[in-house]
Amino acid sequence: MKSAGAAGPAGYAGSAVTALAAAAIARAAYAALTRRPPGGARAWARVNHRGEPVSLLEGPALAIAGTLAAPCAPGLPARARAAIAVAGLGAAAFGCYDDLAGSGDRRGFRGHLGALARGEVTTGAVKIGGIGAAGAVASVLAGGRRADMAMNAGLIAGAANLLNLLDLRPGRAIKAALAAGAPLAARRPAAVAAPLGAALALLPEDLGERAMLGDAGANALGAMLGAAACGASRRSRAVMLAGIAALTAASEVVSFTRVIERTRPLRWLDMLGRRPGAAAGPAGPGGPGSTVAAGGRPAGAGDGAGNETSRPPAVTAASSP
Repeated sequence: MKSAGAAGPAGYAGSAVTALAAAAIARAAYAALTRRPPGGARAWARVNHRGEPVSLLEGPALAIAGTLAAPCAPGLPARARAAIAVAGLGAAAFGCYDDLAGSGDRRGFRGHLGALARGEVTTGAVKIGGIGAAGAVASVLAGGRRADMAMNAGLIAGAANLLNLLDLRPGRAIKAALAAGAPLAARRPAAVAAPLGAALALLPEDLGERAMLGDAGANALGAMLGAAACGASRRSRAVMLAGIAALTAASEVVSFTRVIERTRPLRWLDMLGRRPGAAAGPAGPGGPGSTVAAGGRPAGAGDGAGNETSRPPAVTAASSP
């Protein structure tokens, strides 16, 4: 599998076709879902970091496009294609469940696993277990020795969670996915063509603050990239997994948003294509001059809950047309 989807003129051309197909499917799926939202528009309405209404339908559209286009990627064995599709579909399903049924009362790994230890099963805990199971199935499909399958399962589930942690501001998660997918695209373009093509097609909706990935989209995109990375060398995968684990642990105590805002190159990249940032109020839940996320959490708090905290599931008056 390590040589599958290797770069070359034919490989790049076929991957470009796959990316374009994924982009077309993503736009068509988003248009169809927006026109007739399953369960009604209110079920998918959320409030972003500005307190303005956005739609979660971008996430299912991306997941649909990625999972439909991935099996058509040229130069990849059937097992690799199936692994990417299964990882994306499973992560999207459990992410969507958390998007629609989650209350936001428990946040991050610490909150969900702590609640589970007390006998309370949260939607986030179900999502954690479900995405872990999807990652395990995808890793078996990808093949390899038991050690490789264990590493790949962790890579898929970890990437799904980490990308969700970055879905706190418009375009941030997709930009991170494009940056992470670039090295993979250089060596195995077919493996990342579908998820990245779908993400690029929906980036204008995200940057325009009309829609957001939500758990369904961010988890699916991360999981598909994690599955695409299963073809890398064991050393490369170990480095990626260690980086994901370190960033995930840091997110429990460090605000990614605050780090980005204080680092000029990262702030420039984060704001690229976005509307100007909203000015911080003179006072609020976080104290004078604090920046407060839509969930009422000061920006200095850890980002371990991802978009669960910044974009609460409760539909408010701001979500009404």
